[in-house]
Amino acid sequence: MPYDLYYWPSIQGRGEFVRLALEDAGAPYRDVCRLRGVSAMDRFLGKQAFACPFLVAGKLVIPQTANILYYLGARLGLAPKGENERLRLHGLQLTIADWLTEVHDTHHPIAASLYYEEQKSAARQRAAIFLDERLPKYMAYFERAADERFSYVHLSLFQMIEGLRYAFPHAMHRAERKYKKLLRLVDRVAARPRLAAYLASERRIPLNQQGIFRRYAELDQA
Repeated sequence: MPYDLYYWPSIQGRGEFVRLALEDAGAPYRDVCRLRGVSAMDRFLGKQAFACPFLVAGKLVIPQTANILYYLGARLGLAPKGENERLRLHGLQLTIADWLTEVHDTHHPIAASLYYEEQKSAARQRAAIFLDERLPKYMAYFERAADERFSYVHLSLFQMIEGLRYAFPHAMHRAERKYKKLLRLVDRVAARPRLAAYLASERRIPLNQQGIFRRYAELDQA
């Protein structure tokens, strides 16, 4: 019985963190909304899940990216089975979730319901603070995790760095000089056989201007 992943069919977004784990492990899964359309989510949203992504595993409906990865980790060989270590990894994944939210808020600092063009001034201010203050703190924190035993957290760090490179190429070019372990991790993850096949396939949705990572030249400090 394959896992059923429910997420928007045209963006990487938060669902991509789950896709990377499933693909790296070679787990059977269906990306349901890419097969059936977004209306396939309707039976779950507002009832068993507030928003996507969520994973259906048999009779379980598991919402929230970090929660899904906590469930899948040991089952897919991407986390130890001991509770102490699993909880530590879960804490790291929740910190990645915070980081991802801060990335989103660089281009939508006032409200997700407003267009970027309606909040450009606030976005410039928010992005500058993020790149000057917050990005170095996250990069330094996760630099220490780069040499640990491989887990789903490393797949998520790969996704964060790839997304940041897309959104902030100039700022990331500077940052990469300082955090070499983290950047070497990205290369190692991309070379993993199943993941390399996924990244080269049509299953990998390209980064685009509708997702969390968006490229606006005026927000990227040259």
